Amino acid sequence: MNVSELTAIDVHTHAEISASGHRSLPDVLTEASAGYFKVDGPRTPTVPEIAAYYRERKIAAVVFTVDCETATGHPPIPNEEIAQACADNADVLIPFAGIDPWKGKNAAQQIRRLVADHGVRGVKFHPSLQGFYPNDRSAHVIYEVIEELGLIALFHTGQTGIGARVRGGGGVRLKFSNPMYVDDVAADFPDMRIILAHPSFPWQDEALAVATHKPLVHIDLSGWSPKYFPPQLIRYANSLLKDKMLFGSDFPVLTPDRWLADFAELDIKPEVRPLILKDNAARLLGLT
Repeated sequence: MNVSELTAIDVHTHAEISASGHRSLPDVLTEASAGYFKVDGPRTPTVPEIAAYYRERKIAAVVFTVDCETATGHPPIPNEEIAQACADNADVLIPFAGIDPWKGKNAAQQIRRLVADHGVRGVKFHPSLQGFYPNDRSAHVIYEVIEELGLIALFHTGQTGIGARVRGGGGVRLKFSNPMYVDDVAADFPDMRIILAHPSFPWQDEALAVATHKPLVHIDLSGWSPKYFPPQLIRYANSLLKDKMLFGSDFPVLTPDRWLADFAELDIKPEVRPLILKDNAARLLGLT
């Protein structure tokens, strides 16, 4: 990957369909999410299609799926398939693994294999979909491996469009994604690099507090058009957290084209823009 030729690094994109056509989530949740976000890009691109899309824009992308099999009974897209497709498109794609925290030691062993055999660089958790509190001690066996191997742990935080407007929210509980639960993780595993995904509505101030207090906690700005960012998020992005804010789109539910166009209109200092769009992520991912 030639970082100097990239215009940006998107740290939050989803592989939502496998080569065989298997979706990452039950159809009812996938369709509800697409409707909630009014999807303006390819609805279910394969990983090679994601690569082509991002290559055309000279943007690199972190790609992952969500493994919520224990909570939903729905088998995930194999991490190995995603990682191999990323390896085949290593000029623009970076693989993370979607890990089910309820799989305990088996999940920890899977992470070791994915790193050794496929070069995976991080792990994605979605507490609301997976039905777990990030500070549940049963997940420590997984965090220990993440910290040991120098990986990045990315946690969904805040409200989710998945399950929105479905009866009972599709059983998805928002409470699990309060970023204050990740504060415990950052305290217990001080050498683990962490990303809090999304503006963490309704817990934006909590996310800013955690990222300000814990040295290795970052925030990605995915899932929202920048024109809807709350004022305090913009203020911290321009100041105390300028080295910890990361561009993320949440593709395919929000395209980088839409995100970047709206970001261009945001009141962000000129010297901060390149940090958010590329430099912070390049450093965090070890690309520079």
